Amino acid sequence: MKDTIVIDIETKNTFADVGRDNFAGLQISLVGTYSYNKNEYIAYDEHELDALGEVLKNTDLLIGFSITRFDLPVMAKHYNFDLFTIPRIDLLDEIELMIGKRISLDLLAKQNLGYGKNGEGSEAPNLYEEGRMEELKKYCLNDVKVTKELYDLAKKQGHLMVPQRNSPQPIRAEFDWTERLLYQRLF
Repeated sequence: MKDTIVIDIETKNTFADVGRDNFAGLQISLVGTYSYNKNEYIAYDEHELDALGEVLKNTDLLIGFSITRFDLPVMAKHYNFDLFTIPRIDLLDEIELMIGKRISLDLLAKQNLGYGKNGEGSEAPNLYEEGRMEELKKYCLNDVKVTKELYDLAKKQGHLMVPQRNSPQPIRAEFDWTERLLYQRLF
């Protein structure tokens, strides 16, 4: 049975190091996942990307936050199959389509879950460089957990509340993925 996977990656370096939009220059340090079939959070370090590839080949839905614009382009060079053919829900893309604006994972989580992230993504390369892999793993898997809980909430209630910069009133972003996901899985 194919699996649904929530995914997030961390890199050893940043666009400041390799040049803007140079996805090929970014190096993966860690990939965090959640498997719905196994009900388990799993971290793959840079040496376990082949094992992750086998998992991804058996995935019928990828869920993430900004995976279309960041995670998948960075990961693409490691695989001989097209990651973009796996049906996916990118929560950031979905929100941008609904309300025309982007939002941080941290702010979205605080609005909907009552708590945010446990760090900043910009710290990830330093954690890797300093050999603080357990902290990096904890940070990455927390992002996976936050993304999973946002997805589960959106699926259950059909919407997420998106905070606005200049207004105390959040915008309600409606979601109904049922028909689209069924179509993606058929073709």
